[in-house]
Amino acid sequence: MSDLLLENISRHIQLSDEEFEQFRRPFELQVFKRKEVVLKEGAYCLFEGFVVKGCFKVYYLNESGSEQTLYFGVKGWWITDIDSLINDVPSILNIEALEDSEVLMISKKDKEKLYEDMPQIEKLFRIMNQQASVSLQRRILSLTGKTADKRYLEFLEKYPGLEQRLTQQQVASYLGITHEFLSKIRKKTSLNK
Repeated sequence: MSDLLLENISRHIQLSDEEFEQFRRPFELQVFKRKEVVLKEGAYCLFEGFVVKGCFKVYYLNESGSEQTLYFGVKGWWITDIDSLINDVPSILNIEALEDSEVLMISKKDKEKLYEDMPQIEKLFRIMNQQASVSLQRRILSLTGKTADKRYLEFLEKYPGLEQRLTQQQVASYLGITHEFLSKIRKKTSLNK
């Protein structure tokens, strides 16, 4: 677990063994069963989680009550509702385990303490937040400017091997299409191979 976390942060900053231990200490391993809810709409998000094992969907319910998946949190990804966490407002997102999963969780309070004690950690999360902003911008541009076929191919590239672990409905929710339309895209894609 610690090796995966170290590998993740080492892409952005370098820490000595002692500094990494100080950074890792406030994280708590939490285990979630399949279908267990980590965050429910209306609750306050008080954590950031680093996925060690498993898969989560981060989604909201649109006005018609349909699920709209923002992203899947897989091994090596972070999960949270950043708006709720930073602005101390009720979450509009839901986070649910799609598989039995393990997450290293850090509370907002402990993260703020790390910022005070270890200035390089503030740099780490600034860089990660910038990358998350870029990713979300790309996602918005994809949803608003690309065909469903292209979004499906981007999904396969962004999440290699994940399609086999998800239901067709979950993939369709991420793509912003019906599962029936996804079936047509998959059939067309397999014929073009």
